[in-house]
Amino acid sequence: MRLGYEVVPAADGGEAIEIYRRTMTSGNRFAFVILDLTVPGGLGGRETLESIHEMDPNVIAIATTGYSNDPILANPEAYGFHAGLAKPYSRQEFIALIGRVTG
Repeated sequence: MRLGYEVVPAADGGEAIEIYRRTMTSGNRFAFVILDLTVPGGLGGRETLESIHEMDPNVIAIATTGYSNDPILANPEAYGFHAGLAKPYSRQEFIALIGRVTG
């Protein structure tokens, strides 16, 4: 099943911020962003979202991590995210979450 979204990958938060900036400058926008909270050697999701929020306070952001005890997963809204998704997750969980945050 295809959801109709184009995926734009980024190696870390710094690259994600730059991609987001270029996209906004071109007059386009993303339907949502999925940010991994832990990026070894790079900028993680929480810090990345802070910078993206400065550009676009209406960004729909989803936090994801393999660390199920991360407080952001327990209360994503308190950190500026619309939802959180613990890894590993199923395709069905992913599709349901995307429908919830974009619907």
